[in-house]
Amino acid sequence: MRHDLTDLRLFLNVGETLNLTRAAERTFLSLPAASARVKHMEEAFKARLLVRMATGVALTPAGEVLLKHANAVFRQLECLNADLQPYASGLKGRLRLLANTTATNSFLADALSTFLAENPDVDVELEEKISGDIVIAIRAGAGDLGLVAGNIDVEGLDVTPLFRDELTVVTALDHPLAASKSAHFADLVDAYQFVGIHPDSAIQTFLEDIASGLGKRICQRVHVGSFEAVCRMVEAGAGIAVVPRACAARYSRPDALHVLKLDDPWALRDRLLCRQRGRDLPSFAECFIEHVQRAARGQ
Repeated sequence: MRHDLTDLRLFLNVGETLNLTRAAERTFLSLPAASARVKHMEEAFKARLLVRMATGVALTPAGEVLLKHANAVFRQLECLNADLQPYASGLKGRLRLLANTTATNSFLADALSTFLAENPDVDVELEEKISGDIVIAIRAGAGDLGLVAGNIDVEGLDVTPLFRDELTVVTALDHPLAASKSAHFADLVDAYQFVGIHPDSAIQTFLEDIASGLGKRICQRVHVGSFEAVCRMVEAGAGIAVVPRACAARYSRPDALHVLKLDDPWALRDRLLCRQRGRDLPSFAECFIEHVQRAARGQ
């Protein structure tokens, strides 16, 4: 029974995309060649690995087991490359990092840029997800490290606390809420129009879920691409917004906004860095963890 790394990389890409065509493209194979490789693996293991559907493929229980082991093989290869880096040139390390919107738009941007500048032989694959999906992905081995926030179930993971952040409300200085020091989110949803970051962002999804749980719907006047743009629209009077306090402070004109405290328990959120329990990571990943911890101490 012989399987090469291309077989395992193909199956890893199938597990990530659940689409054989896209997996073949990612693995630089033609679709017939990819189908033949999957068929050979199924024949060798004497087990069906995929279920073909109209919209793609699904993994069978045997396929889930193979995906788990394929992930483990490539993690070990990352460790191998990292350990051999001091003895060779041209080897690159790759770190798969999952983070939510707040992290990618605040301290992580600075921490990541300085880490990459100091470590030219390391590439970071950053993907934005909501915290709940990050935890699921880390448990499944679909990411090396995850940055999450809030009251999230991280049981079974190794967790490093970083700092506590806070979601706040920002308004224009002439807005009726500018005379208030705090407010409940439910009252704001009933009375005001909102400016938000792009609809598929982690924080926007989080806020929509909170509103839905209250039986309400956010009146979203406009979506923009960054917290800087959100604050600029709020300053111009387009609406109010819920943003992390750190992002409001980083706005280029912080004195042009009024910041209200949110009187909701979910507004205070612990920032956590998580990884699979007991999992060995390459030395460059451990260096990244230390780098993020130093950056977090400045928050």
